[in-house]
This record gives sequence, structure tokens and C-alpha cells, in this order.
Amino acid sequence: MTAAFQKPLNLHSILKSIDFGAWIREREDKLQPPVCIQQIWQDTDFIVSVVGGPNRRHDYHDDPLEELFYQFKGNAYLSIMTPDGPRRVDLDEGAIFLMPPHVRHSPQRPESGSLCLLIERTRPQDLLDAFEWFCPNCHNLLHRVETHVADLATQLPQAFDAFHADATRRTCRRCGTLHPGK
Repeated sequence: MTAAFQKPLNLHSILKSIDFGAWIREREDKLQPPVCIQQIWQDTDFIVSVVGGPNRRHDYHDDPLEELFYQFKGNAYLSIMTPDGPRRVDLDEGAIFLMPPHVRHSPQRPESGSLCLLIERTRPQDLLDAFEWFCPNCHNLLHRVETHVADLATQLPQAFDAFHADATRRTCRRCGTLHPGK
């Protein structure tokens, strides 16, 4: 007998779909700045969230695992940091995109009311994500923060605020350009 069937399961609560439209309407205020993200299910193998716009991020996320984006309302794009500088991947309404692990990406959602379903895997305790900031002039890495991701809605603002508050971190050691921060 497998471990899943050794103790009684409450199948009524597990095998229940949600009205996705109603779920979004109930959280419309939280899918706008400054938070913009709401996780649908807790304590699962997947982090399934809805991310709203508008937003403007200046960091690049280094996720050690894949991320799946489904841009189901409005348009957005991902700024991808490459050795030659940023490159843009458009996420037009209806687009689906699978981000490979460790691709530095910065989700940009310029349209108010835009919505994206974002699916990530829950990270094991020993696996770290990173957030990086690059010089807007020469694309040199300015700062990197590594953390175990448990709650993006609270962890991201803390990392961003620490970077924005420190002009030393925001100043490029290669060309001297000051990152504008927010």
C-alpha cells in the first residue's frame, strides 16, 4: 500500500475545483501594486500564482527551476539578461512560455489589469533563488541576493528595499553609473 493511502484522505476538500474568475475578482485589489501577486494553493509541490500589472521591476530573477508563464489577460514581456545585455521576450495575451532554469529574467507588466498565471515548483530547503541587479549602462552585475523562496509577496519587497536604499550597491564598479533604483 502506498503512503498516500495509508491514512484517510479528505477527498471532498482535495478534489474540488475553484471558480477561477471569482477567485480573481475576490483578489483584484491584491493583484495591483505594490504587491501584484497572489498564490492560489498553499503547501503543494507547485507554487501556482496569479501576477497582475502594472509593475516595473529592475531586478532579474535567477530561478534554479523552470517557470511556466501563461499571459491570459493583457500583454507583458520578460527582459532576459544575456552576456550581450538585455533581450526581450514578449508575452502577448494568450501566450505561454516555459522559462529554463537559471535564465536571468525580469518580468515587466506595463498594462494595468494584465494578468499572468505563473507556475513554479516549490523549492527544497537547500535550493536558493537569486535576485540580481545590473548596470543600466554597461550591464555589469551590481548586486546579487540569494535566498530560499518561501513567500514571494513578502521576500521580494524586502530584497528590493535593501538594494534601493544603498547607493554603494547601486553604483557600477566598472563604469560608475548609478542604478536609478525605483
